[in-house]
Amino acid sequence: MGIVDRLKAIGPGALVAAAFVGPGTVTTASVIGAEYAYVLVWTIAFSILATMVLQEMSARLGLISREGLGEALRDEFSNPLAKWASVLLVVSAIGIGTAAFQTGNIVGGAAGLATITGVSENVWGPLIGIVAGALLWSGNYKLIERVFIGLVAVMGGAFLLNAIMVRPDLGALAGGLVPTIPEGSAYLIAGLVGTTVVGYNLFLHASTVQERWDGPDDLAECRTDTIGMIVVGGLITTAIVVTAAAVFPEGTTIADVGEMADQLEPVFGGYALTFFAIGLFAAGFTSAMSAPLAGAYATAGALGWERDLKSTRFRAIWVTILSVGVVFSAVGFDPVQVIVFAQVANGLLLPIIALFLIYAMNNTELLGEYTNSTLQNVLGGLVTLVVVGIGVQTLYDVLIVEGWLEVLVGFAVF
Repeated sequence: MGIVDRLKAIGPGALVAAAFVGPGTVTTASVIGAEYAYVLVWTIAFSILATMVLQEMSARLGLISREGLGEALRDEFSNPLAKWASVLLVVSAIGIGTAAFQTGNIVGGAAGLATITGVSENVWGPLIGIVAGALLWSGNYKLIERVFIGLVAVMGGAFLLNAIMVRPDLGALAGGLVPTIPEGSAYLIAGLVGTTVVGYNLFLHASTVQERWDGPDDLAECRTDTIGMIVVGGLITTAIVVTAAAVFPEGTTIADVGEMADQLEPVFGGYALTFFAIGLFAAGFTSAMSAPLAGAYATAGALGWERDLKSTRFRAIWVTILSVGVVFSAVGFDPVQVIVFAQVANGLLLPIIALFLIYAMNNTELLGEYTNSTLQNVLGGLVTLVVVGIGVQTLYDVLIVEGWLEVLVGFAVF
């Protein structure tokens, strides 16, 4: 396949990359670079490999079976209790989880625009929501896909240019590929893996490949798109770590991404600040579109509803998710509580989704000759084990160490 053909193959993989390189990833990668320089670059490499393994399975499931992951989950169980338990799990964790993350996505994109224009995030937030809603309401998948591809290009260009401008130590960067866990870094490792290997992306990918391709004959092109765009997402995340590592003395603690961008200005005469802000906006805007879309695909599939971008029920789901982010961003609601809730939900759900995905990928009635190979099962199993460990660590750190148990109880009551 030539370069032109590979570029033409770009499609749903761009949605996946855009979804996991959101404000949460930008923030976590910035903090990692500032505090530990290049030491935790290996975490990005692992996250990208894990994402490739699971997203390839998800894409293959959708392409071959012509079912979304939510539908496959619903149809796998004959026992009514098990079936509706699985439906409840998907609707609550994916639907509510994407709604919770949506606030952070919109606020992150608005922060980027506020940095450039000086206009408040409370103004840009609703505008981002309105534009994202208009694109989704069009029901034109090709248009939506092209917007994602364009924004990924903008985001990648901005962050990669920043990384080039700081002239990183390539030797130290390569050394960061050797797994090391410095004291106090476990929480950041869990955070970066958790913002890269995202449960709702598995639902999004299984459905969107069906919008782009027709069946088994397109599997090679689908894999090219999946692997290529996930690698691009990994390079963007690495570029953010590189920028922070080069600008700040190792051990620096930064409060937020805006602080990091402000400190880049005197070093680069304002150009890096502008590029970083553009990248942050693109990261927030793409995630503000992908989260509602993923939530709609997952929920509609689990409930057995039509997964048509123009159907009333499908639109009702993503409008609800998008509205949560718009309202909370407009009133200046602190998104920390809902984001923590979403992280906990994702930490609990991802291992379950991964296990089910592997189980479904060995169903010959569903996939025929396209079931998992032994190697794919082993890799999937290893990824799942690591994800379980990270999920446990995340829950412990968030609920006990950081004292968020009381906050979550209060949020649940609210």
